[in-house]
Amino acid sequence: QVQLVESGGGLVQAGGSLRLSCAASGMIFSVFHMGWYRQAPGEQRELVAEIASGGRANYADSVKGRFTISRDNAKNTLYLQMNSLKPEDTAVYYCNAKMGPFTTNYWGEGTLVTVSS
Repeated sequence: QVQLVESGGGLVQAGGSLRLSCAASGMIFSVFHMGWYRQAPGEQRELVAEIASGGRANYADSVKGRFTISRDNAKNTLYLQMNSLKPEDTAVYYCNAKMGPFTTNYWGEGTLVTVSS
């Protein structure tokens, strides 16, 4: 059974930093396309960043230059380093895993990030 468990969320002031982690199990992590999504209260879930099995990364325009996605295949872990946080970054952040042809999706339970102004 595939399981994704996020951690690292919390309360931080604007301008601060957090690092989110996603621990994966029950899967061949290295071959999965991984991503971070977020959902603010009353809003739709949106893509924050994604990283292919080969390491190519893509970011939402709103986080470019501030967030960095990475993966450690030896540890079966996905990371999101978030710097220069803004109140509009406040959301529940979810780890996502996809397997080609991207018809199979797995989600974690989410971790809450709250940025105060």
